[in-house]
Amino acid sequence: MACGHCAAAVAEEIERIAGVTAVTVDVAAGRVAVTSDAPLGTADVRAAVEEAGHELTGADA
Repeated sequence: MACGHCAAAVAEEIERIAGVTAVTVDVAAGRVAVTSDAPLGTADVRAAVEEAGHELTGADA
């Protein structure tokens, strides 16, 4: 991600996942932090990031 528009697109897609309560995007670090009511599947997050036109390169628990 290189700009605020990219960050907003990624956040918007991730926020559509059921149970997500907050999304924080750090453009400079290329990281996204997601808070949810229940565990999220990596595949769901990956699909959301890819829908926004980006690639999920890692997933931390």
